[in-house]
Amino acid sequence: ELRKASKRLSCHKRYKIQKKIREHHRKVRKEAKKRGHKKPKKDPGVPSAAPFKEELLREAEQRKQRLEELKQKQKLNRQKEHEKKRKLEAKKNAAKIKEKAEEKESSGKSKGKTKKPLNKNSKKSFCRELNKVLEASDVVLEVLDARDPMGCRCPQLEQAVTCSGGNKKLLLVLNKIDLVPKDNLEKWLNYLKKEFPTVAFKSATLMKDKTMEQVTKRRARVDLSKPSQCFGTKCLLKLLQEHAKTQNKAIQVGVVGFPNVGKSSIINSLKGVRVCNVSIARGVTKSMQIVHIDKQTKMLDSPSIIADPSNSALALALRSIIDTEEADLADVLEAVNAIINNCSKQQVMMHYSMPDFRNPEEFLSLLAQKRGMLKKGGVPDIENIAKLVLCDWTGGKISYHSEPPGSQTSPPPYLTEQKIAEMQEGFNLKNLEEENSNTVQALKYPSPASSIIFQSGGMANGTIEENKVIEEGSKWKNMERTKEEEEEEEEEEEEEFTESDDDDVEEEEENDVKEVPSKAKLGKQANPTNSEEQMAEGEHSTSLSFSLDKPAEEDDAYDFNTDYV
Repeated sequence: ELRKASKRLSCHKRYKIQKKIREHHRKVRKEAKKRGHKKPKKDPGVPSAAPFKEELLREAEQRKQRLEELKQKQKLNRQKEHEKKRKLEAKKNAAKIKEKAEEKESSGKSKGKTKKPLNKNSKKSFCRELNKVLEASDVVLEVLDARDPMGCRCPQLEQAVTCSGGNKKLLLVLNKIDLVPKDNLEKWLNYLKKEFPTVAFKSATLMKDKTMEQVTKRRARVDLSKPSQCFGTKCLLKLLQEHAKTQNKAIQVGVVGFPNVGKSSIINSLKGVRVCNVSIARGVTKSMQIVHIDKQTKMLDSPSIIADPSNSALALALRSIIDTEEADLADVLEAVNAIINNCSKQQVMMHYSMPDFRNPEEFLSLLAQKRGMLKKGGVPDIENIAKLVLCDWTGGKISYHSEPPGSQTSPPPYLTEQKIAEMQEGFNLKNLEEENSNTVQALKYPSPASSIIFQSGGMANGTIEENKVIEEGSKWKNMERTKEEEEEEEEEEEEEFTESDDDDVEEEEENDVKEVPSKAKLGKQANPTNSEEQMAEGEHSTSLSFSLDKPAEEDDAYDFNTDYV
């Protein structure tokens, strides 16, 4: 056994400690003398030889009594004040409780009438902000991705602008023209200009804030807020300025479109500095933003159009606001499947330099193995590779193109010849064509062989009206019910549960009072559902007994479960 440590000390150490203690006490005594702490002297009282001794003693006693009376009075006054304060506080609390109860009753009655403040990430708030932009703007720029212009067009938006009246104009901006072969771009410009005035545009990329500066090796400061090369800015600004002159007033230009089309980047390239937030992620812009470009033009940035759930899988994959980080694996896989099924398989294999694959899942597993995206045990990480592929296709990494529809196809029903003439009125279309041809010639384009041929799914329907928006719980976690509502529901459920329990108890008591033969009759008239339940329970019990008997059948097998039981 381990012994406790001995408390013995060497004599030298013990004497040293005693000496220190003595010095400390001496020091304390000296300090007490300096302070002058002396014992209070007792009152000697009135000497017996003093004249009028009895009178003096009476006066002293009277003084004492007066002091005591004063103290008691002060105590009583304090107690009264405390009581008054308590009563006032109690009244205030009661009034507050009444007010809260009344508010709850009134809120319960007018729950359906009152509108709750919407979450910024909700689809309804996106619709509300988009409608604000459409109402405020004189000219609406519908931004289209040059790789799939038809898929980026929203018939509901075009109809709302053309049929709104009030001399509101709609322009098409064909963005990301550097990701499409030259011939394909010219075909699309020729097709789209028949319906609306169309501007070819290549927005600036890799723009940072004004504050961002980089110091090079030679200590020369490089301003990263200046954009990389952008094309079509002069053409678009010229168009808008000419229209402002015809109107004789400052105009507001709304920029609208589906997610990841490049709305905010167009405003940044027109301003020449990063003013609006830009990201590969979808749905970064959540509210209307006003940007002053010059005295005559204001740009209104808007949140993206919400794709209608009735659209095809391809349209939902490319146009819906899917947050790749928070989205379900099933949604992302469905989106990737839709994209790959609508592409040329050989070109996809060439682009990713991969062997032949039978289905999209095999394609993802092969790509994950090639890029080294593996989980434990060498299993391909399909979830992350699917998100990466989806980001590539919605962003500006992959060059793909779709063919415009033939000349036989008629324009949509809301676009009559009169409406087309109204939309083109007030714009110099000849100058626009010249400027477009200049921008087309100035750019470098990918070769038709390297660009993937893509089958467009046609126009994508969008929901603009706030009433028609359907919130989806799986994709939109931010629009969950509030805690108060959940608590109220839980309370209601508990009440129902207690009521049902009381009913059950009453029924049991009634059954106990009844005679035995009546029970037998009831047993005969049992529901078929109960018999089925009994059969199921019997099967379950037999399966359990079978599983328990198994170890006994085996040769000399020891069952540890039986020991535990």
